[in-house]
Amino acid sequence: MKKLILITLCLVSVLGYSQSKSGLKGRVLDETNQPLPGATISIPSLQVGFSTDFNGNYELLNIPVGNYEVQISFLGYQTLTETITLTNNIKSKNFSLTPKIDRLDEVVIKGSIGKGQAKALNQQKNKENITNIISADQVGKFPDANIGDALKRVPGISMQNDQGEARDIVIRGLAPQLNSVTLNGDRIPSAEGDNRRVQMDLIPSDMIQTIEVNKAVTPDMEGDAIGGSVNLVTRSAPTTFRAFVAGSYGQNPVRNTPNYNVSALVANRAFKDKLGYVINASYNSNDYGSDNVEFEWEKENNKTYIGEHDIRRYDVKRNRMSVSANLDWTPDNNNTLFFKSMYNQRNDYENRYRVRFRKIDEPDATGLSKAEVRRQTKGGINNDTNDNTRLERQSTYNISVGGEHIIFGNIKLNWKTGTAKAKEERPDERYISFENDDIEVMQDFSRTNFPVLRPTNNDFNDPSTFDYKEVTQQQGFTQERKISSNFDVLAPINATGAYKNSLKFGFKYKYKEKVRDNSFYEYDLEDQFPTMNTTTTNDYTINGYLAGNDYKSGLFVSKEFLGNLNLTGGELVLDEFVPENYDANENIYAAYGMLQQNLGNNFSFIAGVRVEKTTIDYNGFAIDVETADDLSDVTKTSGTRNYTNWLPNLQAKYNIDKNTIVRAAWTNTIARPNYYDLVPYRNINSDDIEAEYGNPNLDPTEAMNFDLMFEHYFSNVGIISAGVFYKDLDKFIYNSVTEEPITVGGVTETYDVTRPFNGGTAEIYGFEVALQRKLNFLPGFLRNLTVYGNYTYTDSKTDGIADREDGLPLAGAVKNMFNGSLAYESSKLSIRASLNFADDYIFEYGDDAFTDVFYDEQLFVDLNASYRITKNLQIFAEAKNLTNQELRFYQGAKHQTMQAEFYNYNWNAGLKYNF
Repeated sequence: MKKLILITLCLVSVLGYSQSKSGLKGRVLDETNQPLPGATISIPSLQVGFSTDFNGNYELLNIPVGNYEVQISFLGYQTLTETITLTNNIKSKNFSLTPKIDRLDEVVIKGSIGKGQAKALNQQKNKENITNIISADQVGKFPDANIGDALKRVPGISMQNDQGEARDIVIRGLAPQLNSVTLNGDRIPSAEGDNRRVQMDLIPSDMIQTIEVNKAVTPDMEGDAIGGSVNLVTRSAPTTFRAFVAGSYGQNPVRNTPNYNVSALVANRAFKDKLGYVINASYNSNDYGSDNVEFEWEKENNKTYIGEHDIRRYDVKRNRMSVSANLDWTPDNNNTLFFKSMYNQRNDYENRYRVRFRKIDEPDATGLSKAEVRRQTKGGINNDTNDNTRLERQSTYNISVGGEHIIFGNIKLNWKTGTAKAKEERPDERYISFENDDIEVMQDFSRTNFPVLRPTNNDFNDPSTFDYKEVTQQQGFTQERKISSNFDVLAPINATGAYKNSLKFGFKYKYKEKVRDNSFYEYDLEDQFPTMNTTTTNDYTINGYLAGNDYKSGLFVSKEFLGNLNLTGGELVLDEFVPENYDANENIYAAYGMLQQNLGNNFSFIAGVRVEKTTIDYNGFAIDVETADDLSDVTKTSGTRNYTNWLPNLQAKYNIDKNTIVRAAWTNTIARPNYYDLVPYRNINSDDIEAEYGNPNLDPTEAMNFDLMFEHYFSNVGIISAGVFYKDLDKFIYNSVTEEPITVGGVTETYDVTRPFNGGTAEIYGFEVALQRKLNFLPGFLRNLTVYGNYTYTDSKTDGIADREDGLPLAGAVKNMFNGSLAYESSKLSIRASLNFADDYIFEYGDDAFTDVFYDEQLFVDLNASYRITKNLQIFAEAKNLTNQELRFYQGAKHQTMQAEFYNYNWNAGLKYNF
C-alpha cells in the first residue's frame, strides 16, 4: 500500500506541470437560494462543461485566461448566460436561476413536487452511468417514514418487509445479499447477526438529502453490487440560513394505538461563508402490532395436510431516533475540508403470544388428527429498559473526515477516512411455555388459503390442562465495526474541446470486524408452576382478528407475570447459542483506474478496471449435542478465505439531442458470502426439529452485467425511459432445506436442515420502462396534474442447485414490478395517490418443489396531501396501506399459506414550519 501511495504522489507531481491555472467554481442556486443539483454549466466556445453535484457545486478547471460566455441550464428553469473574465487564478462565482414561465404566465416549477422532480431528473440526466435519483423534496411527497419505503418507488426495486415496514432491498430481481447500501459512498455495516444486509427501516427518510440508485456501478465505486448500489447522501450546508420543525400524530387501527413523529433542521454558513453547518434530528414513535398465522404443509400417501400451525399475536412499539451533524470548511477556492456524521437507533419493544399445534399426525379418513399444543408468551424482564417486553435495539453510527483539493491548478485530489459501527442488543429476552400433548383437531380446508384446525377437546383453552414446558432467558449481542480510508485523483489530460478527457484513479482500504456473542439459560420451575393455571393469565383473543375470526388465541401467561419472575440458578443450554456465536475479521484492499473520454460533442465513454483483494479470518464454535455438558466441551473452529477479483468496466453515453440520451454499460461485480455462512457451525433446534449448518467452502458470487437504456427528458420536467438488462452470475449462493436424520439426546428424528451452497450459474434478464410527466397541456385545473409510473419485468434461470432440475428461477427474482402515482399540485395544495405492486417470487429452495418457499405478491395503496397555510406554515396528512396488504409466504403452491401477517392501514397528520 505504501508503494501505491508513493507512485500516486509521483504521478500527481508529473501531471501537475500545467501552464494554465485559471478556473471557475461555485454553486448554482434556485430563486430561493437552494442548490440545484444536476445543473449544467458550460463554456460553449471551449466545448467544456460540468454538471453540479448533490449540493449544487461546480468546478471548471484548466481554462485559458480570457473572456467567456458561460451558459447555465436546468430542466424547468430559464437558461442563464453571463460573460465572465478569467485571470490566472480560480474565480469563485454563484449563479441563480429562475423558473420558466409558460404561455399562461404560470410557473412551471412550483411546489415541492415539481422542484423535487427537477432536482432528481437533472442529476440523473447528467450522470455518466445508469442511475435513478430521488431528492428529499420527492421523498417528502410520498408517505414514506423510512428510506426503504421511499426506495420502493424506484423502477426495478421491491422491498422485503418486516413488521409492516420496508426493510431489505431487492434490485432488478436480485436478493438483498447481492446489493450494497452506502452512506456518502461508504458501505454501511450491518446490525444483523448472520448476514451483510443493511436494515433500511433503521434510517428515517427525512435524514437524507438524496438517494442515488446506481444500477451500473463505475470503477470508482465499491465492487460488491451485483444488483446495484444504493448511495444515501446526507444533507450539506446551504448558502443561506435554513431551518424547519415538523410534527405529526396518527393512529394504527390494528391495535387502536398512536404514532407520532417530530423532526427539525438548522443550517447556515458562518465566518464569511467559510464554515458551513447542518444539524438534523428526527424522532418517530409507532405503537402498533400484527395478526399472524403460520402453517407447515406435509404430504403423505398423496394426501396434503397441515403438519404444524401457529396463531400469533404481536404487540409492538417501535421508536426510531436519528441525528446528523455535518460541517464543511472552505478556507480558499482550492481547498475544502469536511466532517460528516450520523447516528441512528431503532428500539423494537415486542410481546408475542403464540399458540402452536405441532407434531400433527396425518388425518384419518374423517379428517381427525392428534397434535401437541404449546402456549408461549414472549417478553422480557420487568425493568426500566425492557418494561416486560422483548427489546431489540439496533443502532448505527458513521463518522468521516475528508478533504477536496485542487493542486497544480487543474488536478483534483480527494481523500476521506472514517469509522462506522452497527450493533444489535437483545437484553434479558424471556419465554415461558406450557404444553398439552393430547389435543384432537379437525383440519378444515373450506377457506383454501387459510385452513383452520378446530380442536374437538373442550379443554383446549383450559389452563389447568397445560403442563409446564420451559422458561428461558437469553442475551443477544451483535456488532460490526468498520474503518476505511480512500484516496482519489482526477487529472485532466485535455480539459477543453470536443475530445476532452481525464484520468481518474484511487485506492481504498477497509477493515471490518464482526462478532456475535449470545447466551441462553433455561430454568426448571415445574415445581412452582406445574400447570398454567398456577400463573397469572390473560385472554389475548382479538375480535376482528385480521387473518379471520376462526383463529382464537385464547389464554396465555401475562407479560407482567413473565417479567416479574425472579430467575436464578439457570442452566446454560449450549446448543441454543454456542453455534450462533462467532467473530470475523475482513480486510479489503481496492485500487482502480478509469479514463473518461469524449469523442465529439455528443458521445462519451468510461473505460477502467477495479481490483479488490479480500482476506477473511473467522472463528466459530462447535459442540457435540450428545455429550456437551458445559462450556469446557465447546470446540473452537477457525478458518481463512482469500480471493482477488478483477472487475473491468466500460460505459458509454450518447446524446441524440440535448434532452435525449442512450446509455450502454458492461460491468463486472461480486457479492461476498456472509461471514456467518463461512463458519462451520451446527445450530440444532430440537424443539422445532430444524437445524442450520455453515459452509466454509463458499466462494463469492461473480457477475457480468450488460445494460442498455434510452432516456428522453421533457423540458417541463419529466422523463420517458426504457431499458434492457442482462446479468450472468457464477457461483451464486443459495439456502437449501433438506431432510436429514439427527440424533439428539438418544432420539433420532428427521430434521429440516438449512445450509448455504454455491450454485452453478444463473441468468437474469429483463426490461424496465418509466414515465414522469406534468400534464400542463390539459385545460384548466387538469394542467396541475402529474403522472408517475414505472414497470419492470425480470426473468431468470439457474443451474447447479443440488438435487434440483436446471431452469429454476433465482431466489429473490421478482418477475413483475409496477409503481404508479397521480399527483395534483397548485401553489398551495398538493395531493398524491400512490400504488406499488411486486409479484411473487421464490424465496428459499426446498428439497423439492413441494417444500419451496415463495414470497407472495404485494399491492400497496397510499394517499397523502399537504396545504400551505402561509408562506412558512404547512399542514399535511397521510394514509398508508389502504389495501391492508399482508406479508405472506406460501409453500410450494399458491394456496398453501406458510405465513400471513396483517397490519391494517395507518394514518397521521401534522404541521411543518419553515423559518
